[in-house]
Amino acid sequence: MTQDELWITKWQEIVDFIKTNHRNPSKYIAEERNMRSWFKYNKKLLNAGKLKAERLEKFEELLRLGEENRHINQFI
Repeated sequence: MTQDELWITKWQEIVDFIKTNHRNPSKYIAEERNMRSWFKYNKKLLNAGKLKAERLEKFEELLRLGEENRHINQFI
C-alpha cells in the first residue's frame, strides 16, 4: 500500500467514525487515540502549509464534518 492509499484509508476511517458516533475521536478512549493523533498531525501540517495539495480538499471536508459534530458542553 502506498502512503496516499494509507492516508485515504485513515481519512475514511475517521469520516465513518464521526458519521456513526456524531463526535470527534477522543484522546481519553484508547481505541480512538490513533485516529485523534492522525487528525491532529494532519491539522498541524495544514496550519504549517505542508499538507499535500491533493489531500487538502479531503482534509478540509473532514474539518467541516468535525465542526458540525463538535461536542458542546451542556453546562456552559
